[in-house]
Amino acid sequence: MQIEKTAIDGVVIIHPDVFEDERGYFMESYSLKKWREAGLDYVFVQDNESKSAKNVLRGLHFQKPPFAQDKIVRVIRGAVMDVAVDIRIGSPTYGKHVCVELSEKNKLQFLLPAGMAHGFVAREEGTVFAYKVTAAYAPQSEGCLLWNDPDLGIDWKCASPLLSAKDQKGERFRDFVSPFKM
Repeated sequence: MQIEKTAIDGVVIIHPDVFEDERGYFMESYSLKKWREAGLDYVFVQDNESKSAKNVLRGLHFQKPPFAQDKIVRVIRGAVMDVAVDIRIGSPTYGKHVCVELSEKNKLQFLLPAGMAHGFVAREEGTVFAYKVTAAYAPQSEGCLLWNDPDLGIDWKCASPLLSAKDQKGERFRDFVSPFKM
């Protein structure tokens, strides 16, 4: 397993060891021992999975403290452009974002510490997306930033995304009061 740092402190791309041959492949998608050896000390309590049609955009979501979630995400089938936005007050990258392509082919994983708004857009029909999180979902703690907020400047590379009613009404970043501190 290799850890690749990004421009946002704590957000990393994980390159798992993948063993392939003519029969297929094998990989450890998570190993507590290897994670701890790499300095990644998270205790995951829940696994989530979603399936999305092509051009479905989910995000930018987060849970407020005390239900904030660290998460590791990956694609099992298909491909997404995944986005993390730093919403930690005092962070030198507050309001900045990092994008990464996750796919069944590249098998990359994206680690997002609490204090990130998270979203993705499915690039292929039937994309299956998996999440490991450190806190259970708490609907009363949910937050959502506007996916196409010009102040965030995210290029989703998707002209007509399919959105939920919730995602269409996300909060503008300039009006947002973050509950996260660096």
